[in-house]
Amino acid sequence: MTSSRLAYGPSGRGVAPEFVVSPELLDAVSPAGDRGGMVLGSGMKNEPLTISVLRPAPTRIVLVGGLYLARQVALRAMATGAWVVIATGRPAAWQSVARAAGQGPDGRPVPLVQVRRLSPVELPRPTDDGPLLVVHDGGHVPQELFPPRSPWQTTMYVLPYLHPQAAGTANAADLVLMQRLPVGQAQLAARMWRLPPPMINQLANLKDDGVIALGRNLWRPFRLITTKKEQEILGPVRRGD
Repeated sequence: MTSSRLAYGPSGRGVAPEFVVSPELLDAVSPAGDRGGMVLGSGMKNEPLTISVLRPAPTRIVLVGGLYLARQVALRAMATGAWVVIATGRPAAWQSVARAAGQGPDGRPVPLVQVRRLSPVELPRPTDDGPLLVVHDGGHVPQELFPPRSPWQTTMYVLPYLHPQAAGTANAADLVLMQRLPVGQAQLAARMWRLPPPMINQLANLKDDGVIALGRNLWRPFRLITTKKEQEILGPVRRGD
């Protein structure tokens, strides 16, 4: 984002956030297919696949497999005008996303993207005009520091790998996005979500750009699509950190 603006009412308080997106950033990411949805990849027939990451309901997403996919989701949330708060123990790994947001007229980074420590902080108030994505990058067994409590807030838990103690977080998710897992991890996923053998094999044999979207009555494999500009920001598509 090149700049951000805040509209003010008669009281002088901000009433509606507005965001100006540079043409370069729009070229770098895929805009939402609908309000709160974003195109992440293509399906088995090369059809665009849109996922509702930002919704008018408190939403939990669990992402298993590494930083690349997590950072791509954050970039595309930015393109919708969402606030993105990244709570992480490895802030250097997220600086490319913060830099992609651009600078305001004063030369400072725009507040639309905030990289924070893994500790409770006051969050922006999410609205339909300014939804909120909280990225919780806190290891394989995350704490509940930022549970989604209001409409238009999504908390995305970034798990480097599956761990039995993360079963509570994983099972409470509205959507799980998984990249390729080693056989042992795929078998653990099968126990968590009662997956049959064909799904275990598919999960263990995904290509580097392969992702499984898992939810209630949902098992959807797709191929991650990354634009040239996104690859300039994030590097080549890969699994892992």
